[in-house]
Amino acid sequence: MSALDLAGQHVTVAGLGVSGVPAARALAGLGAVVTVVNGSAGERERAQAAPLEELGITVRLGDGDTLPEGTDLVVTTPGWKPTSPLFQAAEAAGVPVWGDVELAWRMRGPDSPPWLAVTGTNGKTTTVRMLAAILEAEGLRTAAVGNIGVPLVDVVLSDEPYDVLAVELSSYQLHWAPSVRAHSATVLNLAPDHLDWHGSMEAYAADKGRIYEGNTVACVYNVADKATEDLVREADVEEGCRAIGFTLGTPGPSQLGVVEGILVDRAFVENRHQQAQELAEVSDVTPAAPHNIANALAAAALARAFGVSPRAVRDGLRAFHPDAHRIEHVADIDGVAYVDDSKATNTHATEASLAAYEHIVWIAGGLAKGATFDELVKKSAGRLRGAVLIGADRGLIREALARHAPDVPVVDLDRTDTGAMPEAVREAARLARPGDTVLLAPACASMDMYLNYNKRGEAFADAVRTLAAQEQ
Repeated sequence: MSALDLAGQHVTVAGLGVSGVPAARALAGLGAVVTVVNGSAGERERAQAAPLEELGITVRLGDGDTLPEGTDLVVTTPGWKPTSPLFQAAEAAGVPVWGDVELAWRMRGPDSPPWLAVTGTNGKTTTVRMLAAILEAEGLRTAAVGNIGVPLVDVVLSDEPYDVLAVELSSYQLHWAPSVRAHSATVLNLAPDHLDWHGSMEAYAADKGRIYEGNTVACVYNVADKATEDLVREADVEEGCRAIGFTLGTPGPSQLGVVEGILVDRAFVENRHQQAQELAEVSDVTPAAPHNIANALAAAALARAFGVSPRAVRDGLRAFHPDAHRIEHVADIDGVAYVDDSKATNTHATEASLAAYEHIVWIAGGLAKGATFDELVKKSAGRLRGAVLIGADRGLIREALARHAPDVPVVDLDRTDTGAMPEAVREAARLARPGDTVLLAPACASMDMYLNYNKRGEAFADAVRTLAAQEQ
């Protein structure tokens, strides 16, 4: 079924929010009979529902489990679990379920731009924004879209004549997007995350791997993460599509890597067995932490797969600056650096963050989402000067530290209120010595204490600035 064939069809949209509202509008514009169902019915949801109802869309608030009678298609927003009663009812009735990304893909016109797609456990947004900066440096009309905040449904309906799109896709979105076929794509890395949603690591990896299906030019994988290469091997791609690796070491043929502080390409050159093309210097990447260099190499590989020049790779990377709360340097106080990586909401991201600094006082804790912390602590113990723990599941981290880093001083703040952060920063400052880094890299989600990781990072930065003012 094409999205363009939906006139007169009864379509149920599961969820409001960033992607549900534009999906409902777009479906109504196609002539579908649209019903939106949403489990919550608060003031925000009522405000979102009002303009939809003015378009003739039925909105059912407070009931997200019941499949409306006569539904021909369900379009879901990313957060809804596959085990939701609504989807079970749809399966029993033989009703297909599309995600908002699947809907956008099926709504594309004949002149729609190709997609360069990015997924992975960590680094997606940074890589997509790096990629967009590189494409713009080449003079291409592009946008960073998808899970990054601009709904793809809005993008495909836009009159903007894009040349190419840099598309971030989450595992949730990929689960419900079986038809998407990218020009080129990458899985940056794989580590346990969102297992409560997917049900298992195998299911999570399989959903991530969907991004490679039908690729036409390049499947870009992480040489240091064999699971990503395995997903490439398993993918059904177009004839001639190449496997392209990226590595922090010296690259082999068909890889991008680093040689003596230079990012080099041995994949998209005439004689990749004997030649390499210089793309940029490590110092052109901000910040030049190892995992961010990997992000830059992945972005460069996708851009090069699209035919972008080496000069544009360099200029795009120089122009790029990361979003807030991603290894963001806040201040130096008495010889100690204070760094906000509130976006490190799982152990994989936190491991990369901890690896970027030599001596660390670590501020961690929050909602663990089913994670365990033994491997993280074992790998990072030698870097830890101390640890300050906050949040609902801090005990799990405290126990891992006791098992694998018993000599590291630990301050356990028995608090889950927002006022805990200033105390955490003061305690971290007490433990730190000149040359150390106080690093907020929680390895946990924020919702036990804050609305989101941004608010948590802002609280940290505010507490650091207050401390700096007191020290003057």
